[in-house]
Amino acid sequence: MDGQASYPVRASDSERDRVLQVLSDRVAEGRMSHDTFERRVDQVLAARSRAELDDIVHDLPPRHGVVERITGLVSSVSAMTARIEAAWRAPRLPRFRLPPAHVGRIVIGRAPGCHFVLADLTVSRFHAELFQEGGEWMLADLGSMNGTRINGWRLTGPARLRPGDEVGFGNSTFIVTPA
Repeated sequence: MDGQASYPVRASDSERDRVLQVLSDRVAEGRMSHDTFERRVDQVLAARSRAELDDIVHDLPPRHGVVERITGLVSSVSAMTARIEAAWRAPRLPRFRLPPAHVGRIVIGRAPGCHFVLADLTVSRFHAELFQEGGEWMLADLGSMNGTRINGWRLTGPARLRPGDEVGFGNSTFIVTPA
């Protein structure tokens, strides 16, 4: 014997996955029809050896590094363009300036007695409270009907408020800025 196995080596799941990936890449590139793709997928699932798997993809052209690089470049430029367009369309929100550190508590609402009065009917009379705890600003909802949000999340208890956060009281939304 020359050290070679006389029987075919059984195909592993990872080898099947590799061949399926090659087939899906080629159909995505338009190098084979959908019917051919389906037929070859059935062959991959029925293949018993590595040789049978290799026969399924032997006639397909290899991928070109240049094509992959160009495709990657086009997709990254497209993603960057999408981010720029999203930032451009984002609403320009008014600023909610945090008070100086020596200020204790600030009540936010529609009532004239509040420290920060919002003339919006979706804001409750006494909507939320801003206070300092451990040197950090905390925001708590005071049982308002339409809720208080930080970065889109409705508050269920006191939450830390930092510069750059998006804070909402009812339908009024602001960007938090430092004092």
